Amino acid sequence: MKSIAIFCGSGDGYNEIYRETAYELGKTLAEQNIRIIYGGAKIGLMGALADGALQHNGEIAGVIPYFLKTKEVVHEGLTELITVETMHERKLKMSELSDGIITMPGGWGTMEEMFEMLTWGQLGLHTKPVGLLNVNGYYDALKALSDNMVQEGFLDEYVNASLLISDSIEDLMEQMGAYVPPAVPKWITEQST
Repeated sequence: MKSIAIFCGSGDGYNEIYRETAYELGKTLAEQNIRIIYGGAKIGLMGALADGALQHNGEIAGVIPYFLKTKEVVHEGLTELITVETMHERKLKMSELSDGIITMPGGWGTMEEMFEMLTWGQLGLHTKPVGLLNVNGYYDALKALSDNMVQEGFLDEYVNASLLISDSIEDLMEQMGAYVPPAVPKWITEQST
């Protein structure tokens, strides 16, 4: 992979391990010459990620909507800053510029970004690996919920398995490198339009 989009929180969380891991992810990707595409902020896990990449000579591009750019949250040292109009355009641009996606801990915005990427993959709109960096067991409950969706018949197992999960940066990168997208049925045909 040449570039990875990272979705993560604009907050720090209460445990220092979140910031430390975000910084380490930025550093690791920089050392592997993988370009980072992220939300462009200097605050929270986003800022730690950017600092980790930049302090290790990494290339990092921020994609930020204009209304957030005006709130003075933009990281000033980025390799590239791309301004878009809407949050939807932000996700689309981040997806277009990346070969894979990693989600770290965050709130509703981070969840929404990840779920949209998963949904696009499920619908066959992309074939990129989507990884979840499960720092400090943050996403254990989400994994249990996803498994329950399968058990209750609302999510196919092959779709559930397409979300790659690890608590280790190295293991997650290995999973993403070996990822083979599932065969997606063509849900929309000429007869159904």
